Amino acid sequence: MTLLNKTILIVLCLPLGWLPAAHAAAFPEKPIRWIIPFPPGGSNDVLGRYIGIKLTERIGQQVVIDNRGGANGIIGADLAAHAPADGYTLLMVSTSWIMNAAIRKLPYSVEKSFDPISMIASSPNSIVTHPVQGFKSLQDLVAKAKASPGTVNYASTGVGGFNHFGGELFNKVAGIKMVHVPYKGGSPAMIDVIAGNIPVMFTSVTQVLAHVRAGRIKMLAVGATKRSPVVADVPTVIESGFPGYEVYVSWGVVVPAGVPRARAEKLRREIVAVLREPDTRKWLANSAAAEAQITTPAEIRKMIHEDVKKWTDVAKTAGIKVK
Repeated sequence: MTLLNKTILIVLCLPLGWLPAAHAAAFPEKPIRWIIPFPPGGSNDVLGRYIGIKLTERIGQQVVIDNRGGANGIIGADLAAHAPADGYTLLMVSTSWIMNAAIRKLPYSVEKSFDPISMIASSPNSIVTHPVQGFKSLQDLVAKAKASPGTVNYASTGVGGFNHFGGELFNKVAGIKMVHVPYKGGSPAMIDVIAGNIPVMFTSVTQVLAHVRAGRIKMLAVGATKRSPVVADVPTVIESGFPGYEVYVSWGVVVPAGVPRARAEKLRREIVAVLREPDTRKWLANSAAAEAQITTPAEIRKMIHEDVKKWTDVAKTAGIKVK
């Protein structure tokens, strides 16, 4: 028997499972769609585009950003939940994705309709005000709220959003009752804070960093367990005398439930490799006031489960309801 005939015989005798394995090893063989469930320009979009470019370089296929904003991220998430489970659709998720599950009846389950791939980064919540309001510290804000209950307003991006939950949790730990004023998005809310038309806003450091550096608004505290390196002179809420306040906005990547394990693992390896790059970590710190987060899918599942419970409890205490 010739060498060629022996080779052909060996191939023919290989188990049928070898062919799918070889096919899986070639993944991805076409562009990958990354659904960002918010409009362009926000933190989800900015981070997704940066990581998407890096991921494209590593996998040799284009990562196409698909902005599908609406309903506080629900429209894009629903689209991803019902996409084919083949590894070619990614969904950018953030803290509001979990908060939605605490107050809304969703067309999908955050715990069952998706498989976690990787966290990307996190940035602490912050409490900001306009200098004209006269609050030099968080204690000043609380003192005013206690002296004149129901007269201090705070802005948010809408009912049930990240900013709303951050404000209501602070009401709870500080024993005060500031009045929630919902806006139609982060941009109009921030415009009114910068103009001095509304006293306070609870938002991510990522969103307000440029305004703080320019002196347009003042940051009273950050909702982290330790100070943020990018605003090291700003105390934490806990330092300021209000224990129990820890709020971060986190971003991650999930896929529709049921993606083949080999493909999911490859996506995770490549994203983690991007997050380990010094350039990525530097960009996250300087441009997004965020820190890379490298976690396992099991750790992400545990975090999602615990956070759904946490924000459900906050919603019940604060009476947060979506009509």
